[in-house]
Amino acid sequence: MDKDKQIIHMDQDAFFVSVELKKNPKLIGKPVIVGGNSDRGVVTSCSYEARKFGVHAAMPGRMAKQLCPQAIFVRGNMDDYSKASHEITEIISERVPLFEKASIDEHYIDMTGMDKFFGCMKFASELRQTIIKETGLPISFGLSVNKTVSKIVTNECKPNGEMEIPFPGVRPFLNPLAVHKIPGIGDATHKKLSEMGVRKVQTLAEIPQELMFKILGHHGLGIWQKANGIDLSPVVPYRERKSIGTQTTFESDSMDISKMKAILSGMVTNLTYELRSQQKLTACITVTIRYSNFETVTQQARIPYTALDSLLINKAHDLFKKLYSKRMLLRLIGVRLSHLVSGFEQIGLYHTSEEEYDLYQAMDKVRDHYGIESVVKACIVKRPERDEQGKIIKYNPRKKHLEEKQEEETQPVDERKKSRIRTFINSDLGTATKLDG
Repeated sequence: MDKDKQIIHMDQDAFFVSVELKKNPKLIGKPVIVGGNSDRGVVTSCSYEARKFGVHAAMPGRMAKQLCPQAIFVRGNMDDYSKASHEITEIISERVPLFEKASIDEHYIDMTGMDKFFGCMKFASELRQTIIKETGLPISFGLSVNKTVSKIVTNECKPNGEMEIPFPGVRPFLNPLAVHKIPGIGDATHKKLSEMGVRKVQTLAEIPQELMFKILGHHGLGIWQKANGIDLSPVVPYRERKSIGTQTTFESDSMDISKMKAILSGMVTNLTYELRSQQKLTACITVTIRYSNFETVTQQARIPYTALDSLLINKAHDLFKKLYSKRMLLRLIGVRLSHLVSGFEQIGLYHTSEEEYDLYQAMDKVRDHYGIESVVKACIVKRPERDEQGKIIKYNPRKKHLEEKQEEETQPVDERKKSRIRTFINSDLGTATKLDG
């Protein structure tokens, strides 16, 4: 453990609810729940007044109503939440040397060495007051020697609080806490630890490392280190332009709009799958097209943080419609998702049902096991070939492979070396390139 580290963890208090209270002050002091209004809905966020009744995020809306019948349910607006998040990030970026945006509502700030110029606690307190004054939203922070301890400190001083735990006070601070206060301990791990009689952080910290590894593997070693206040993970510099993207150059120029939309849908589907795999959300989508005369134009749009296929596909189609203003052939089309942050999709904030989100998760599991092309949207797949009688020609993988091999052998060596599109997206149109930024 580096005792000289100065890490600040800033976290919005019930972020979505706080934004709603700012919009409608009449809700202040009342049990407010964002999301979960329908029988199959899920609670996205809830006020501290609602939490007193046992309501918490990710709880089914039906259960939340039973626990707190007087709760006021608000559908929520991700546009407002994204805007507030961007405002807070801009305030922090203008005032600190190094910060990491961990999610839509929390930031880590590395102030190591800055205490030579002014007190880190004083600086953090002034920054917190600036955020509260300029945004009208409550925020809490913890200051300590690493990210894990700072995050725990923040959680302990909420709501609307601030606290510093210097190096000598780390173990005395952690020891009396319940083990579930340690980040990374989920329900299954907590249950196993409880069965072992481990309920306090001090008890967990005193267990031999070898035993923790034997019981919980590498995860056991990780939570043992956290229980002892050890966390070597650095504050990763936040870069607003971090992005992922893909583009396709057609073998022959085309102006088939329906095919273009199908390609865009396929691109977005692959990119959103990658986002969800990395537990990230995007707040900006960019579509690029290149005409046959090599004129290249782009159009981008800021959007609420999301990783949902349907929303991004619709936005990509809208941007393409704005871009394609000339009746000319196209030679390239591309999509890029940027302004990425870590986080999970908030069910119910985009008129997205729990069933639809469950479908995305099921599709992702199939892709994880069988490959990214194992499940695709129907609009992407080309219609099956038919014979002269109109009957569908059954797909024969072996015959297809032999035909492709014979075709390849007849081509010049240089042609074989060219990259070919190997995805399900209109294989006759061109080559695809994956972009990372």
